[in-house]
Amino acid sequence: MSTPLDANAIARLSLHDPKNFSLQHSQTIHRLELLQRWNIPDGSKVLELGCGQGDCTTVLASAVGEQGSVVAVDPADLDYGSPYTLAQAQGHISQGQLGKRITWVQQSPLDFLSSLSSPDGDSKTFDVTVLAHCLWYFPSPSLILSTFRALKQHSKRLLLAEWSLVATDPSSQSHVLAALAQAALECRKPKSESNVRTVLAPKRLTELALAAGWQLEREGRVQCGEGLLDGQWEVSACLSSSFQKEVEAHLTDERERAMVLASRDACEASLEGVQGGRKGVRAMDVWVASFI
Repeated sequence: MSTPLDANAIARLSLHDPKNFSLQHSQTIHRLELLQRWNIPDGSKVLELGCGQGDCTTVLASAVGEQGSVVAVDPADLDYGSPYTLAQAQGHISQGQLGKRITWVQQSPLDFLSSLSSPDGDSKTFDVTVLAHCLWYFPSPSLILSTFRALKQHSKRLLLAEWSLVATDPSSQSHVLAALAQAALECRKPKSESNVRTVLAPKRLTELALAAGWQLEREGRVQCGEGLLDGQWEVSACLSSSFQKEVEAHLTDERERAMVLASRDACEASLEGVQGGRKGVRAMDVWVASFI
């Protein structure tokens, strides 16, 4: 990147409610912080897996410049998402100034990678592959491992960002507990559609990457700003009445049910030490890593 990227301008390229622009702006600022740790040069060919509605896609497309490109892959149905669906959000971005740099693909990561032709010698299709805040959506660690292995054939670098399960700020502890409570429930469902499906800490994600043949280049943690509301959203989901109903519906073993509800209770109790209660919850730290 030759010049600093403008968070305000990039955020406005995404579909958003003008009355709540600060929400989109905070998401963009966060992803620009991740970008600073990744060092993606101008002109790069980027593969983004788990692109969702494109919060990170617009930042990546801005970073690579006019000579670069982003292939953004997500397996979710195009009518998935709220308040805007993937189809609405991606379509809006495509109509903007970055549209020509982005190719959207509705396909599972492994299916997409298997559709690529085999590289010749040491050549790779992509300079970098990015998975930002999407690893917890994978249904199992084994699928993450298979994806990392498949990427070795097609990408020169692997760039990851995921919630770290570390709360440097005490008001982030509630977010950590909410994520663990949701994960304890979701792993006992035959099929999950939650934001939290497979929780893996940085240590375990690194082990999977190393097992797939990648080498750790660098890693670190980013503290989230007050405007990033993911922690508040996850705490609200954990403490909702629907969460308790799902526990009762899916968990028949009384010890398992007690354990999940105890995790929920711990999340609720942690709010006593947070000024402002739920509205004072901050998002936990984010782990950022680069593999070669």
